[in-house]
Amino acid sequence: MNYLNLICHRKPERSFFIKGHQFPVCARCTGFYTGLLIFLLYTFFSTIEYTSTLLILSIILLIPVSIDGFTQFFGLRQSNNTLRFITGFIGGIGLIIFLKIVIKWCLTLIF
Repeated sequence: MNYLNLICHRKPERSFFIKGHQFPVCARCTGFYTGLLIFLLYTFFSTIEYTSTLLILSIILLIPVSIDGFTQFFGLRQSNNTLRFITGFIGGIGLIIFLKIVIKWCLTLIF
């Protein structure tokens, strides 16, 4: 079993290729993971105050990837890999901010 299929569908028509080799994840997931990584690197070098305003911003950042994914899923339009990557990148930043806030708030409730 190919375990990469558990984290991404890996469809060739929705993936990037370099020199004939398909990326291990699709364009949208590539954007997600890139956004996550860049934001984590950014937070390593700077301090961020995780507030309720930032929580709302994180949810707003998840809207474009949701619209792109759902409209494509329901056949309302056809997306392309560039748009998938961009919305995935924005969504990845929104997702990591959201997760960091929720985890931080949960930990403060527990401890």
